[in-house]
Amino acid sequence: MTYKVKVENVSKVYELNRSRIDKLKSLFSFGAFKKSKPFYALRNINFEVESGDSVGIIGLNGSGKTTMSDLLGEVSEPTTGNIYINGKSRLIAISAGLNSELTGHENIRMKCLMHGMSEQEIDGLYDDIVEFSELGDFISQPIKSYSSGMKSRLGFAIAIHTDPDVLIVDEALSVGDETFSNKCIVRMKDFQKQGKTIFFVSHSAKQVSKMCNKAIWLHYGEMKAFGNVVPVANKYAQFIEKYKKMSKEDQKEYKANMIAEQQKKGEEEVEIKEEKAPFYSYLFPAALFLGFVTMIIEQIGLYSVTEVIKSTLNF
Repeated sequence: MTYKVKVENVSKVYELNRSRIDKLKSLFSFGAFKKSKPFYALRNINFEVESGDSVGIIGLNGSGKTTMSDLLGEVSEPTTGNIYINGKSRLIAISAGLNSELTGHENIRMKCLMHGMSEQEIDGLYDDIVEFSELGDFISQPIKSYSSGMKSRLGFAIAIHTDPDVLIVDEALSVGDETFSNKCIVRMKDFQKQGKTIFFVSHSAKQVSKMCNKAIWLHYGEMKAFGNVVPVANKYAQFIEKYKKMSKEDQKEYKANMIAEQQKKGEEEVEIKEEKAPFYSYLFPAALFLGFVTMIIEQIGLYSVTEVIKSTLNF
């Protein structure tokens, strides 16, 4: 069966450097210095979806939903693993890819050009984009003067008119008025009928159940479930019901524990990789560090290392 999107052993890692000194230590580290802490925003994610699938991505704040949507929208790249997309993908998120110093009009042209459209094609779609966004005279104002809802409107209007094969909607419908959100949902359903693939990021299992035929439940960097929307959404809804019954203090403690566990798993995985690393993997950082020291010594004028080497070798 042919896939539209395939995510294969994907992880996204960020380094938690506490200061500039820690960053330098991380750069030149070859065993003598403690390295920065790795944080797995996503860890070993695998799934496939087909043309026409609408996939809900659900989970608590901090579970990796936005990181996943950025990867699917090709805004960022995975640290490890691969993402295969058959066609063009477009990410719709609040102000995603919009330049706050430019006007709405200028952003429309800039974004469309970035998507490979010609000036003639942009001219043909421009009025439709403006009309769909419902921004009126604000289309001539800088984006920095827009509300979150207005940015979302413009981003959605541009993305759906560039005819993507894969559409990723990241919480963009959670801001603004209900009338516009309903209009966007109608347009996404038209996309579904055309056989396009949609990823819909949301906190709401109920909303995902209405919009999607499949769902992914992310939980602090890991995929808890993937499959038909009803069983996955039901599992998530049961979890949310229990979670909401916790006191604010218990919820805060739960989140802190999950983040600590998420970080611990990442550190353990890095330690395993370092134990398996060949000895020559340390040569480059060591050479880089020595080169840096050499440059500093020569710059401050203590002596020329080059001359010392030549003298030693009797050149």
